[in-house]
Amino acid sequence: MLHLITGGSASGKSAYGEQAVLKEGKPFCYYLATMHPWGEEGQARVARHRRQREGKGFITVEAYRCLDKVVLQPGQAPPEDKAVLVECMSNLMANEMFEGGGSDREILGRVQKGICHLMECAKTVVVVTNEVFSDGAGYEAETMRYIRLLGQANQELAFLADKVTEVIYGIAAERKPGP
Repeated sequence: MLHLITGGSASGKSAYGEQAVLKEGKPFCYYLATMHPWGEEGQARVARHRRQREGKGFITVEAYRCLDKVVLQPGQAPPEDKAVLVECMSNLMANEMFEGGGSDREILGRVQKGICHLMECAKTVVVVTNEVFSDGAGYEAETMRYIRLLGQANQELAFLADKVTEVIYGIAAERKPGP
């Protein structure tokens, strides 16, 4: 099952995503952390997320790019015993775009290939993403490209997803009800 969770900054979507993975009751719950902890602000955000999931039983995997290369240990455990939280698509897209480079098609292809790989490795994949499209502000060309690519990736994920949830002020609103 693929579950896409979206929402604005500090909306509660990360905590909701964690609960969505944990309620699956799988023996192995993975937290794929995609944010490079650049600078003080980045380090503080990563530390806050680590505290938030402390003691919950997550196996943390730092995965900044190329999710198709991620190996979920223990390898002998079947996909039915695994659930994955990708936190978050916004960081992954930035990493793929600015570190990996390439055409729009190549970047989107790497992201989709990575999510499909995770869906083969785990029974449940929960992807957290940001809604960054509604401020109406104009940005430089490279930022607009990032916003457009993230929007495209979010649309593709929503289409593939069994379930889509938007978190607004900590309240979950089902946009595409799951099974």
